[in-house]
Amino acid sequence: ATETKKEVTDFIKFVNESPSPYHAVEEARLRLVEAGYEEIKERDCWIGKLRNNGKYYFTRNKSTIVAFAVGGKYVPGNGVSIVGAHTDSPCLKVKPISKKQNYGYLQLGVQVYGGGLWHTWFDRDLSIAGRVMVETSENKFEHKLVKIARPILRVPTLAIHLDRGVHEAFKFNNETHLIPLLATVTKSLIGDSDEEKNEKHHPIFLNLLAEELGCNANKIHDFELCLYDTQPSTIGGLCNEFIFSARLDNLMMSFTALTALINCTRDTSETLCNDSNIRLISLFDNEEVGSQSAYGAGSSLLESTLRRLCSSKVGAAGNVEISQTIFEETIHKSFLISADMAHAVHPNYCEKYEENHRPQMHEGVVLKINANQRYATTATTSLVLREAAKKYNVPLQEFVVKNDSPCGSTIGPMMSSNLGIRTVDIGNPQLSMHSIREIAGTDDVDHAIKLLQGFFEDFAKIDQNVIID
Repeated sequence: ATETKKEVTDFIKFVNESPSPYHAVEEARLRLVEAGYEEIKERDCWIGKLRNNGKYYFTRNKSTIVAFAVGGKYVPGNGVSIVGAHTDSPCLKVKPISKKQNYGYLQLGVQVYGGGLWHTWFDRDLSIAGRVMVETSENKFEHKLVKIARPILRVPTLAIHLDRGVHEAFKFNNETHLIPLLATVTKSLIGDSDEEKNEKHHPIFLNLLAEELGCNANKIHDFELCLYDTQPSTIGGLCNEFIFSARLDNLMMSFTALTALINCTRDTSETLCNDSNIRLISLFDNEEVGSQSAYGAGSSLLESTLRRLCSSKVGAAGNVEISQTIFEETIHKSFLISADMAHAVHPNYCEKYEENHRPQMHEGVVLKINANQRYATTATTSLVLREAAKKYNVPLQEFVVKNDSPCGSTIGPMMSSNLGIRTVDIGNPQLSMHSIREIAGTDDVDHAIKLLQGFFEDFAKIDQNVIID
């Protein structure tokens, strides 16, 4: 077996600590703080607060996080080197009224989020994680993270003796058959009392949340909770070459973007001191449901951030006036990498892949090319990426969907068309995308980190040699 690299075990820790987008953002925030990043608020004025070589971050909704470092030679009107990814994954979410009871069982009402392979959620040891709004004092409410570590939920399959056709097709209804068991009525009545009654949720469920949070159940006013598989992410394969995990799409690219930014902005980083750009990552929520939210990539979040950076006067000498077209000047000197997982070739379904574009694990980051999305990856933008890959000798491979197959999309085309910014779509290859347990290659964690680090460090120089108007 091959030795597992440090960045792989670090990623395993990251994903195990991130069963919900809120946890992923908090884990990213903690790492940024440890690396010397300073928190700023969107509600505050940034003028006079930012400085060259400064490192900053902010969150929105606690499920999206933006972090950036200002190059030592940055002046207003220079470019921004951007990597975008997303923190959410397909999952089951607890309904606003979750209380269900049927034939002696307490059940939890859930709704599907995103395009998950829902059949993989049956017969798994599930629990819940997310955020809870807790009343901490009179009319004061606080967002608190919660993660129940032990399995408390399960969606059981029907015995084969009662469904003889299951060998031909496993068919189920998302509304009626995908309801997890929480407890039996008999056990849940132990210690029950009238004052514990709740019309929306089972008291035993609220009491569990309250116990975890260290508060009274009546102080819980609302929550946003995801179900997750309690089986931890792990290294697998005969040669320790695989990562078996939930939420690889897209926590792996979120992690590699975060790590690349931290690596190239350490206090000893000469490249940041000599950079004329701002280096920025934006990890969005709600990509799996279209990104159309106040904290999704379809919002004005990135545009407003770039506008504020342009008008913050960071790097400006004295009372130099800022050009009225500074935002437009910045956009055309900037570049966006949309980082979202890609499809590795499946050995049992190789006919589903275009014969000359079958990405392999361990063979490098995948460059996604689609003639029907030319406003994302183009010959020009892929050239920029290939130049960035040279710094750390990172391999690249291409993926093109077959002409007779549909293809999904990610935040790249949306942001490219909204902002008019040069964009390229990339991602690490994986199998079982949108399953509750996915598979990726261990080597590709390092590949992605080095590629994105090379991009942050060298894009300003590369851009001087790639002129397309």
